[in-house]
Amino acid sequence: MSVKSELYDVIRRPIITEKATMASEANAVVFEVAKNATKPQIKEAVEGVFGVKVKAVNTVLTNGKTKRFRGKPGVRPDVKKAYVTLEEGNMIDVTTGLK
Repeated sequence: MSVKSELYDVIRRPIITEKATMASEANAVVFEVAKNATKPQIKEAVEGVFGVKVKAVNTVLTNGKTKRFRGKPGVRPDVKKAYVTLEEGNMIDVTTGLK
């Protein structure tokens, strides 16, 4: 397995919500990450994939809600989010995608 694919195992996808857009004004980007990922692993993965310098990483573990689908109860999965603050002058545009 290559190093690049291991980095993508840590970072699942960017999260684009209203709150994440407001965080981007403070030079932060929000990603969904693996539940067992640590802050140093997330920092290394973001720096390796996007080629930027990371200032700080804050994580949040969101428990899945119980919802009903066609009358039957179900549970949404638990999600771990990482708020990655970038150094001044660095930027990630999550709306375009990777090449």
